[in-house]
Amino acid sequence: MTSSSTTRRNLLLATGALALQAQPAAHQAGKPAPLGSSRKIRLGIAGGGFGAGFSFHEHPNCEVTAVTDLRTDRRRKLQEVYKCQTAYESLEQMLSLEKRLDAVAIFTPPPLHYKHTEMSMKRGLHVYCAVPAVFTLEEAAKLKAIKESTGLRYMMGETSWYREGCIYARNVHRAGGFGELFYSELAYYHDRGDLKELVENKKTRFYEPDGSRSWRWGLPPLHYPTHSMGYLVGVTGERIRTVSALGWGNSHPYVADNVYKNPFFNESALMETDRGHMVRCNVFWLIGEDGERAQWYGEKGTLYMANPGLYGDIHRDRLTKPKALAYPKYLNDPMIPMPMRHESGHGGSHVFLSAEFINALVDNREPEIDVYQSLAITVPGIVGHQSALKKGERLKVPSFDKS
Repeated sequence: MTSSSTTRRNLLLATGALALQAQPAAHQAGKPAPLGSSRKIRLGIAGGGFGAGFSFHEHPNCEVTAVTDLRTDRRRKLQEVYKCQTAYESLEQMLSLEKRLDAVAIFTPPPLHYKHTEMSMKRGLHVYCAVPAVFTLEEAAKLKAIKESTGLRYMMGETSWYREGCIYARNVHRAGGFGELFYSELAYYHDRGDLKELVENKKTRFYEPDGSRSWRWGLPPLHYPTHSMGYLVGVTGERIRTVSALGWGNSHPYVADNVYKNPFFNESALMETDRGHMVRCNVFWLIGEDGERAQWYGEKGTLYMANPGLYGDIHRDRLTKPKALAYPKYLNDPMIPMPMRHESGHGGSHVFLSAEFINALVDNREPEIDVYQSLAITVPGIVGHQSALKKGERLKVPSFDKS
């Protein structure tokens, strides 16, 4: 967030949408847990790398009952972070032996996300899952089917959804401040680093402790589209109907030799929404750049999320000068219990994600990023990668919304 002397009221006036003042919420469907509710959600957490960076245990209606990871060091880390005495050596073991759980938070390797979600739902547990939801269209169809057949809650933890720029853009769009939002530019840039070291240094996250390559090695960029796509679906709710994508790679082993048969370091997709709007979605692994951000272009105004550390976020209405943004204090949103109102990972999004999942279970409702939103964020990238392999052929994107 950048500093600015712009007051919140002046900022709202500058957007041309005073309705924002009445609804500065961080979310659309989410509600806080009922005041005074004593219900406890008993949560199991699977995956001790990324999974150790969330705040479920700080929610007054949640107890982390059990944790699991294949690695001893990560199990211990999970126990330390979540103040949990019970640990299991595998998800399979936890699901088999731990009878107290209501839900599972899955932070295992992405190629296993659907498998582990299915295992958990068949056990009768609600699921929070890190991104992406699935890796194939077949898995997408199965995820929709198992969620609908069980009636259990499913939430994908897309961090972009609760970044300040996305929250702000969501409110501007809801208040009509963009007019018709006809074009969005979405980007996720995560450089893989020194290419020589990428091969030689077996202690990086691209390798397992035994020296074998991890799931990250050679991952198709558009198989990890959600940090970009969250900025569209999380703002307008649109669905992608067609996509044409191109990719670029070189002769490095990362793209010449991987289990995905992926030849690309970087992929860029041009998409069409169900409202006839244009979307450009970039996911680049080899680039002198970093971050997750978007730009939204409407007939009335434009919003730019910044390159982190270089310049501030900007809102500009037509026929006016750009105005630097000073975001409202979204952490004060009532969806966030007081103990969780602190800084957290991925632009502050982790506490929002943790709170929304637990709130939804306590309130017995669907979470804001439900299975349909999750698939709408994930599936266009899967089809986009197929298009890139076909040198940009425009392909239809199947819908996995509720029938």
